[in-house]
Amino acid sequence: MNPAFFHHGGDLAAAIRTYGGVRAEWLDLSTGINPLPWPVPKDLPINWSELPDRKALAALEREAAAHFGADPALCRTVPGSEAALRLIAPVLGLPGRHFPLTYRSHVEAFDQACPHQAGAVDPATVLVVANPNNPDGTLRHPDQIVALLAAQEANSGWLLVDEAFADCHPSASVANMVRPERRLIVLRSFGKFFGLAGVRLGFVLAPPNVLAALHRRLGAWPVNAAALAIGQAAYADQAWVTVTIDNLRARAAALDDVLFRHRLTVQGACPLFRLVHVPAAEAMFEGLAHRLILTRPFEQSGKLLRVGLPRDLAALARLDAALAAIVRHG
Repeated sequence: MNPAFFHHGGDLAAAIRTYGGVRAEWLDLSTGINPLPWPVPKDLPINWSELPDRKALAALEREAAAHFGADPALCRTVPGSEAALRLIAPVLGLPGRHFPLTYRSHVEAFDQACPHQAGAVDPATVLVVANPNNPDGTLRHPDQIVALLAAQEANSGWLLVDEAFADCHPSASVANMVRPERRLIVLRSFGKFFGLAGVRLGFVLAPPNVLAALHRRLGAWPVNAAALAIGQAAYADQAWVTVTIDNLRARAAALDDVLFRHRLTVQGACPLFRLVHVPAAEAMFEGLAHRLILTRPFEQSGKLLRVGLPRDLAALARLDAALAAIVRHG
């Protein structure tokens, strides 16, 4: 299998080179990005001729913080939560820890910034937790996160909670618990829930000293004018947010019905994706790919596939038919 498929979802170019077809023919289920994005107004004003407006940046952070239920004074804009993760790791300067099944960048960011040294004994670490977790969709109650934070603080460590998919589960967020005196950092992603990953927009909620260190690295203009305009308008559209949460849950239930019908073991609470346990995951990945359906395999396990949410009933029916054919032919 092409190693590109193990690193990250969404690499349709590699899929086309390997299995053929053209982009329009592919059904990409390899990401956890909402396939029905927030509708960007065609008349949304974006000023490309000037530097991004700092007042617009502040307005975006207020709107985003309101959406998160967080203090806007502790919220800063970043060019995607992945970039923030890789900037925060050297700022904290501590080794990272994570649970066994995790997002690959959670491991890479801290290994690159502060690699573990053989024989070193240092109880102070950064525990990185995704909630909901990627790729298995495990959802932790805020009380569980608070317990993890207490354990980290007891050893002068930090807890970093990646809430890239938390928009689907507002009550699970701990963004409102970030305080200047707490060793808690929360990352939020715009692109997943709003389906606009190309905007490259994210947010860090953290104590002022961490935010100041990020500002020194990012400078005065962390994102472009389009990100400012789109982000502020989207976060202000709470009617769309409410309807979308309900719609995603209903469509995820329909995806579950299809997967269960093919006797697949399904895991996950996040409606944007499901983790499927299958004895021969590579064979199923290949079978789907030859039918121009891209899923997400995992290098560390030959028994797991992540399946993103299909765009509509036609896409779901196509997945259903492909799985039926694969099961029928063994």
